[in-house]
Amino acid sequence: MPRMPISRELVFLVVAVLLSAGAGAAFYWSRASTLTLAVAPSGGTEPALLRAFAEGLAARDKGVRLKVVAFDGVRESAEALRRGEADLAVVRPDVSLPPNGLTLAVLREQALLVAAPEGSGIRAFPDLARRRLGIIAERSADRTLIGDAVDHYGLKLRAEAGPGPVPADTVLLVPVEEDDLGKALSERRIDAVALVTTPTTPAARRIVGLVQAASRNRKVALFGVSEGAALIERFPRLQAVTVPAGLFGGKPKVPEEDVATVGASYRLVARANLSRSTAAEVTQYLFEMRSALADALPAANAVHAPSYDATAAATSARLPIHPGAIDYFEREQESFIERYETWIYLVAFLGGGVGSGLAWLRQRLSRLRRERIEVATERLLEIQAEARRAEDPARLRALAGEIDDLAAEIVRHAVDRPTEPRTISAAAMAVDAARSTVRRAGEGDPPRPGTRDLRAIPSAPRGT
Repeated sequence: MPRMPISRELVFLVVAVLLSAGAGAAFYWSRASTLTLAVAPSGGTEPALLRAFAEGLAARDKGVRLKVVAFDGVRESAEALRRGEADLAVVRPDVSLPPNGLTLAVLREQALLVAAPEGSGIRAFPDLARRRLGIIAERSADRTLIGDAVDHYGLKLRAEAGPGPVPADTVLLVPVEEDDLGKALSERRIDAVALVTTPTTPAARRIVGLVQAASRNRKVALFGVSEGAALIERFPRLQAVTVPAGLFGGKPKVPEEDVATVGASYRLVARANLSRSTAAEVTQYLFEMRSALADALPAANAVHAPSYDATAAATSARLPIHPGAIDYFEREQESFIERYETWIYLVAFLGGGVGSGLAWLRQRLSRLRRERIEVATERLLEIQAEARRAEDPARLRALAGEIDDLAAEIVRHAVDRPTEPRTISAAAMAVDAARSTVRRAGEGDPPRPGTRDLRAIPSAPRGT
């Protein structure tokens, strides 16, 4: 009789494979996520800040890693996010905001300010008509912002001087180096200087100080776009900025009153389909490490959360915030169970199915083993009945050999596989009865009176 094709070792192998697959899945879910970060502009503070952030994540063995890719300008970094070549990017919304980009954090805010010596007669944007406006470290985005502000007051911005005096409706933009700023003001090559910068930076303080030094009474007129709300309605990606009185110090203080103006921001944005949990982790680590980053890079102090009044306003704003960042700001980050609940339920469902399948297989194997022994027992009872009728010695010897084979088969099954005791007891009784009947038939001794046929003994019901 052939051996069972399905063994206990095969079941153990299946279980080991399933456990290995589960361990592999757990390792995959727990490993650090690597995100590509597009940084810009070259020469700005953002690339250095975010490289330090990436190094800090690796050094602290956080669950997120950043692969930093540098671009010359924020337009190019925004395009990389739009094309799906980056997961995160530094963008300046007034220059280019990818449609799939949502804000995680504001890296720094820039304000548009104009500083002029007190005696120049320039105290507001309309006063810049026919004047030469200096600009330091000219960038195309800064020039565009200045041009929008000038245009709002009915003036035109020109980059080169034509023959003759500056026209009445024109502002002439003149590039100037910081080291030459004081001399350019003294020689009247420029009448004022425009700043598109973060007001709290040392560079902003230096420039205001140079303008102050060029004034005869050491006073400076500092102003911005007073009609900022109207300009923002025209250019929604700009934002309102207020420079507090006395920010630049001095006596009298500069500025003497709060200055309302418009500005732009450099933002860390993530692709919209980045998971909420990953976006929340990046935001959390950035703000947790901000103080440590500021020790080496003071620009980290300018990093702050985008302002919003309510969750609905944050996700529907002109510059919407990523839901994962909102989770962090509102302390509603997903737990491990919430993050992977779908997978957990799926694994539990499949695991229950696999467990049921294994239980069924075990029950089926047990039933097959029991059935094989029951088949052998039935055959032994048939041999007993046939031996009573047999008269040929050769046939009796064949039956005796078959009894030995069946007994050996029963023993092998009982040794290799656990079997119910009553099934084994019934089989043992059948072997003894069959051998006894064959032996008596061979000796010519009829069955003893009162001997019961073992067929009458109820065997274990199948399937129990």
